Amino acid sequence: MVNYQTATLDRTFAALADPTRRALLARLDEEDGLTVSELARPFPVSLPAIMKHLDVLSDAGLIARSKTGRTVTCRLEAAPMEQAMNWLAHYRRYWTEQLDRLAAFLEDESCNPTPASPSPNPPSPSSAASRPRPRSSSRPGRSRKK
Repeated sequence: MVNYQTATLDRTFAALADPTRRALLARLDEEDGLTVSELARPFPVSLPAIMKHLDVLSDAGLIARSKTGRTVTCRLEAAPMEQAMNWLAHYRRYWTEQLDRLAAFLEDESCNPTPASPSPNPPSPSSAASRPRPRSSSRPGRSRKK
């Protein structure tokens, strides 16, 4: 397998695992250079919660923040996602090959079905439905007289 920087890849996937963070990235993809307040506006969570999400995205290298005065602007940084895409592409190729092999096998089997022929060995009597053994009654035992 290709050698990936696991720490960077782990941070990227961890950051992308949350739907709020993915939505923040989608907003930055649509309109780059939004302020934190503009990013937070459509979300039903507090500004401190958005700031924590932005910290995770920043630690993963997925956004860059710049501060001008009291205004913090965020910009999308897609480079870490490229490594994640390469990792996913590796496994996509692997599974595509496996599924192609399975499809070829199934097509080969369906084109050359084995003819239904009588079995060379007849079924054994034990494979037939079992019948209970008839009960055999024994003679009554001797009775004791006292």
